[in-house]
Amino acid sequence: MRVLALDTTTRTGSVAVVDDGHVIGERGGDAARTHAERLPAEIVALVDACGLALADIDLFAVASGPGSFTGLRVGIATMQGLALVGGRRMAGVPALDALGHLASREARAGTYVAAWMDAHRRDVFTALYRVGAAPLFESERLCDVEGPTVGDPAATVSRWRREVGDACVDVMGDGAARFADVIAREAPGWRVLAPPLLAGAIGRIAFERARRGDTVDPAGLHPFYIRRPDAEVARDRRVAD
Repeated sequence: MRVLALDTTTRTGSVAVVDDGHVIGERGGDAARTHAERLPAEIVALVDACGLALADIDLFAVASGPGSFTGLRVGIATMQGLALVGGRRMAGVPALDALGHLASREARAGTYVAAWMDAHRRDVFTALYRVGAAPLFESERLCDVEGPTVGDPAATVSRWRREVGDACVDVMGDGAARFADVIAREAPGWRVLAPPLLAGAIGRIAFERARRGDTVDPAGLHPFYIRRPDAEVARDRRVAD
């Protein structure tokens, strides 16, 4: 099974092709241009570089959120269009789960890993996981300790320390990189891991889900925001006033 995967949760994002569970091509995007300007050209270029055509893709996978509201909408709409044209199914993969799996690559069962994404406004989108004994990218690999949320970095560390005690937590993502000083101050034993490209992990998670029949029709895939878009908040304030 060939999976085409796209991540537009960050300005750079990435695209990958996964063939039977193996990443055969993965590229980061051009952060100097918006996703709307770059897509679908970046997708087509990678597929072509892998010696394939879009008609060869069996499943379209995309990061469902959280992340940039505009980026998510553009990414999901692009992949929905490609899937509809090809008559293919889709898989939406939370970006926090993809980060959690990548953070657990060298982790032992029973240890903790976390995903931190920059939510701006000095907040982070976060999730905390306990690593299971299952193979990487299978759903049983990660057990939710605290599901997706958004909040202040220092408050998040404080809350999690009450949960995990003195255990070390490996924290991955652009939010962890941005607030590495907060993590070092509040939890000196925790490790900050460099933020990776996500599309390959998204494709591998989608491949494992597809093996279990966990895919959706393109029209059934929706973004996962966690926090309401600023435009909605502003609109509600105007109505209240």
